Amino acid sequence: MAHFTKATSVKDWLNQRLAIEKVEKVMASEYWIPKNINFLWAMGMVLVITFALLLVSGIFLLMYYQPNVNLAFDSVNYTIMREVDFGWLWRHVHGVAASVVFLIIYIHMFTAIYYGSYKKGREMIWISGMLLFVAFSAEAFSGYMLPWGQMSYWAGMVITNLFSGGSLHADGLVEWIRGDYVPAQAFLNRFFMLHVLLIPVAIMGLIGLHFGALRIPHVNNQDGEEIDFDAESKKYLAGDKAGSKVIRFANDFMSKDMMVVAIYLVFFFYLVFFHYDFAMDPVNFDPADGLKTPTHIYPEWYFLWSYEILRPFSTNIGLMAFAFAQVIFMLLPFLDRSPNAVPASRRGLFKFWFWAMLIDMIVLTSMGKVPPIEPFGTIGFYAALTFIGLWILLPIITIFEKKA
Repeated sequence: MAHFTKATSVKDWLNQRLAIEKVEKVMASEYWIPKNINFLWAMGMVLVITFALLLVSGIFLLMYYQPNVNLAFDSVNYTIMREVDFGWLWRHVHGVAASVVFLIIYIHMFTAIYYGSYKKGREMIWISGMLLFVAFSAEAFSGYMLPWGQMSYWAGMVITNLFSGGSLHADGLVEWIRGDYVPAQAFLNRFFMLHVLLIPVAIMGLIGLHFGALRIPHVNNQDGEEIDFDAESKKYLAGDKAGSKVIRFANDFMSKDMMVVAIYLVFFFYLVFFHYDFAMDPVNFDPADGLKTPTHIYPEWYFLWSYEILRPFSTNIGLMAFAFAQVIFMLLPFLDRSPNAVPASRRGLFKFWFWAMLIDMIVLTSMGKVPPIEPFGTIGFYAALTFIGLWILLPIITIFEKKA
């Protein structure tokens, strides 16, 4: 049995039972961060803050939301927006955060790609991050159903139809997901449960996994320098803080993080108070009507790139291209055959691959918003082909890359 002594304080009592001092050292005061990083490394903390805003605002909205096909629309657009004190504010915070979180995710993701933060030893950081992207995507989609407006209903209809598998005609699977032949009460109940319970729990677990995965190989740096963290941390602890290449996570790096977070919150609340409409589709302010199809059905902006990969092709080919787009980023650490974990600017052809991929995804996002008429249809088709082609080229151009 473990040896316990008489506690001298509440902290000492807890420390003997939960090893809080050891945990604090492992996760904070002796968790070492390279000095040569920039503000982009703060995006992880910005994401945590945004998730907290989603969680808190969601709890307040949950107090008044009615998960019923006859009541949901009014509970959001009338009760919360007009009758509840500051209900409008919580809805704006939730709506803006649900959209902005994906902007931060994409910045975080492309930062990791640019600096090679997925390379050997850091694969689990990347994989856990991509699992978080999937979980946030599922959370966003399930939440989009809850206002039960026109775009909610028809987006749910279109997305669940994807599970029929085209010529496989797996209509039974689609009906099983919906709980009915069309989106109705069972559908709303299921997505309500997913949105408020199951997926948030999964996100919190994956955040823990992501932070845990960061702890062993440590954070990458903007020069791709191999740092001896043990030696550099000893310098720091010995008092040579200027000569050490690392700083503590708490409170050195956290103070820099909080500066970026403060600037972000100014931008965030500017959107909440003055431009919240960008996160709320006007079509969704009409009640859901299964007998009236909107002229142009499209997902939220953060899904448009993958939607545009689906749209230009025939049903079966489109579904295969869509499935390809959903899993290919997860395989990045294994498709990039180069040993270099340095910025893309020092990686020859990979530099052009990175910028081509980024520009292509912006083009796909732009084309996904507009109707598939010419010339937009042709542009979207070639952008989708370019996306697939770039991923096929990646192993080829990186296997011959010289050591940086």
